[in-house]
Amino acid sequence: MPQTSRYSDERVEALLNELVSVLEKHQAQTDLSLMVLGNMVTNLINTSVAPAQRQLLAQTFADALKSSIREDKAH
Repeated sequence: MPQTSRYSDERVEALLNELVSVLEKHQAQTDLSLMVLGNMVTNLINTSVAPAQRQLLAQTFADALKSSIREDKAH
């Protein structure tokens, strides 16, 4: 069953495009981009989520990330 979001596709795409633009502006390689994005996620969780909920949210986020990774050989 598809998950519905409280945010419009347009809003999500606009933010995603801005983040990609910043990474491209700085010519960030894949490993640096992942490190920065991971640090951003960690900071958001640590500063915006109640301590009792952080581990569950991090696990849910990690599970969603893993389930969204494609297995194709394209690169």
